[in-house]
Amino acid sequence: MAGVFGDGPLAPADVHTAGTAIPPVDDDLELAGCLDDTSGVHRGIDLIRDGVRLLATDRLTTDQTQTLLAALAGSPGADITTLIALLVQRLTNPDSNPCLRALDLDAQKTVKRLGEIHAVETTAFATRDYEPVAEAAAAITGD
Repeated sequence: MAGVFGDGPLAPADVHTAGTAIPPVDDDLELAGCLDDTSGVHRGIDLIRDGVRLLATDRLTTDQTQTLLAALAGSPGADITTLIALLVQRLTNPDSNPCLRALDLDAQKTVKRLGEIHAVETTAFATRDYEPVAEAAAAITGD
């Protein structure tokens, strides 16, 4: 396919047609619903929501997609899944979240233990032998 002035082929990213349009997030009811349900919780969550919306609607290259998949959930220990699990663990720990110190000692221990369980289970899930996101990222480049 030649460019308008016959100067060579157009790169796929340069072709914007209805067939290559990125659908709005609202077309993905689960993602849109989750974005709506987390609205207004905290400024930090709103920033995360903005980032998710940008990632979902940005025109990406295959290299960017592969890197994003790895960063989101395909690189155990160096991904957003692990990052969020570690944040949950921090927020459930009275030593790092002083507001929890107002709870009775048993409640503090329970909250902390549940946060630790979440982090361990998330890590175990993310590091299992077959990681679909890592496999998807590898499949993009044929590795």
